[in-house]
Amino acid sequence: MKPERSLRGAVALVMLGLLTGCATVDGMGQDISGGARWVQSWF
Repeated sequence: MKPERSLRGAVALVMLGLLTGCATVDGMGQDISGGARWVQSWF
């Protein structure tokens, strides 16, 4: 399996988890912001 394909699948799973994990648009915004801060901490 190519690395790009597995990364794409992982990103898709994370996005699916974010969308199903929050019940409101506000909750989705908070989840996306939290995910962005988590990724930013890698750099």
